[in-house]
Amino acid sequence: MVAMPVWHLRDYRDDDLDQAIEIWDQSRMDDEDRVFPVSEVMAAAKAGQTAVVALVGDELVGMAVAQACGKRGWILLVALASRWRRQGIGSVLLAEVERRLRALGIRHISALLPAHAAGTRALENSGYRFRGDLIYYEKLEPPETAHAGVLEALGGRMLPQGLWDTMAGMEREKQVVERRVVLPLTEPELADRYGVVPPKAIILFGPPGTGKTSFAKAVASRLGWPFVELFPSRLAADTTEGLAAALREAFADLAELESVVLFIDEVEEIAGVRSGKAVDPGHGVTNELLKLIPVFREQDARLLACATNSVRSLDAAFLRPGRFDYVIPIGPPDSTARAAIWGRYLRAASRTVDVTQLVKASELFTPADIEFAARKGAQQAFEHEVAHRQGRSATTEDYMRAIADTRPTLTARAIEEFTEDIEKYSRL
Repeated sequence: MVAMPVWHLRDYRDDDLDQAIEIWDQSRMDDEDRVFPVSEVMAAAKAGQTAVVALVGDELVGMAVAQACGKRGWILLVALASRWRRQGIGSVLLAEVERRLRALGIRHISALLPAHAAGTRALENSGYRFRGDLIYYEKLEPPETAHAGVLEALGGRMLPQGLWDTMAGMEREKQVVERRVVLPLTEPELADRYGVVPPKAIILFGPPGTGKTSFAKAVASRLGWPFVELFPSRLAADTTEGLAAALREAFADLAELESVVLFIDEVEEIAGVRSGKAVDPGHGVTNELLKLIPVFREQDARLLACATNSVRSLDAAFLRPGRFDYVIPIGPPDSTARAAIWGRYLRAASRTVDVTQLVKASELFTPADIEFAARKGAQQAFEHEVAHRQGRSATTEDYMRAIADTRPTLTARAIEEFTEDIEKYSRL
């Protein structure tokens, strides 16, 4: 006779998150739309609401979460690993949750689940009565209002629409990002029909000032998702527990959002090549980020965009396929792109300025360099007019002087290294 495995119960802990989400995925049907999304459930568990897990050895095989609301308790989740169903674990979890709710003075416990969802059998076996005479109504608030508090705490925001269209030039990069990133996320049903999996994480690499941050913001604007930027230096300053703990807490907070574009600039600061020495303080941070990315990828409506000026300095494990869907080069603007960028900033002066001459003189300029030179030229023309009142417009010479006074970000060596990195690291 084969002995049945023995399970035991304990409180949910933050380090159960990975296994808990995996069990949640196993418990729901493909077309099932949960009343309480996983982000809300995990946020309740983290906040100290009633949350119990069942384990066989060290394996988490079940979880139940409930939330007290006044005199009523709501069962938010009953999830079981697929191979541990119909063995009584769900009923045991419910009994423990009920015991804890009763200790809080709650006598009225309700559960709101999709028909035939995991946990319905356990509820019926535990004495819960099915109410077929009820109608459920739901109204979803726009993300910018429903999660304003979470966004504010994370330093995130909803970006204005149309940022994608305001990006002048950079057509090659825009086409790649449009096809690989934006379209699968804006057309998920069509993508699924063709077996295209929408991306969850990308790396943008290239010399400083080429527009990596602008691309990430433009994607968030195009998707209509909140934009959150994590600053490793700020995270480290805001906690006494270390950067790894701060990263873990930030990613847990992000789970409360229905959708998000998470941007980490200069990601080499927390994902640089590890030395291999156990005493290296960077190991813990890099290891933590490597663990957080797969969990982030498991949630819907999420995009992690990491940017780096030096892709060759990233740890090899960080660049491995499976963590990032695409590694996209964002290079310096070619002559066509530079002409478009100059045209954006020249405005009315474009009629009196030789744009071709400016494009040729700004060969090593990034979009940021062109913006600086354009504003400097306009400022010089403005000051001249204030002083002399001649009624003249800004001239080619005004902008050529500004170009001469602007130190380009790029060098021939930087472009050579970027070309080498494209061959070695890009994945489109």
